Amino acid sequence: MTRRVRSLGWTAIALLTLGVAASCGGDGRQTLTVFAAASLTDAFSELGDGFEAANPDINVRFNFAGSPALVTQLGEGASADVLATADQQHMANAIERNLVADEGVTFARNELVIIVPKDNPAGMTTPQDLAKPGLKLVLASAEVPVGRYARETLDRFAADAAYGAAFVSDVLANVVSEEPNVKAVVTKIQLGEADAGIIYVTDVTDDVLSDIAQVEIPDEYNVIASYPIAVTAEASDPDVAQAFIDYVLSAEGQATLEEFGFIRVR
Repeated sequence: MTRRVRSLGWTAIALLTLGVAASCGGDGRQTLTVFAAASLTDAFSELGDGFEAANPDINVRFNFAGSPALVTQLGEGASADVLATADQQHMANAIERNLVADEGVTFARNELVIIVPKDNPAGMTTPQDLAKPGLKLVLASAEVPVGRYARETLDRFAADAAYGAAFVSDVLANVVSEEPNVKAVVTKIQLGEADAGIIYVTDVTDDVLSDIAQVEIPDEYNVIASYPIAVTAEASDPDVAQAFIDYVLSAEGQATLEEFGFIRVR
């Protein structure tokens, strides 16, 4: 796979001199395992490439899944060094269960958009069309951050008299599938298995643009998602894990996140 590499700042470069013992792979490189929300797949893959480029003795391994699945896996004994979730709620759950070393820090923000198949068979042009009888809507499960955010957005619409109190129930009556993560929602729309879905703007990537179109959610109804990151309680090397987090928060890391559509926090 062709990798784009971004240079690192002093934090990651200084990591080369730490001389600490992390878990090692078959090639003798230290392995840093990062559990990250599915919506971070593209951005974190590039961040991992850059981190490895500046630290050739480090191999960054990712596990991307819905935030609740990540916390469940950690709770069941899965090994990871860093946890990055798509909301504060699941990080709070990890804190309560002593799965992370501290409360973590917010490293990015995100917002929502409605997507439809490119040919737009339901003729969706505005958010109000989500309530059209017969429209097939796919959402992430309410237990997944993007699914909960989507439902919060529907509540904001319903609070406006232009949409009406019945808007939420009318929209939810159109739900034909609830998915375990945001990537699964995108796939359903790409395949034409539903007329509309609600996802993060960052998941409208170059590789899906030929298959989908977007319907904007106005700012007054949109929900801003906050993404926290923390060193896990059982990190094999907390210094290496913290160095990765520092890179995510660095000017270079924030620029990469912004490149992929996230709202930077620094």
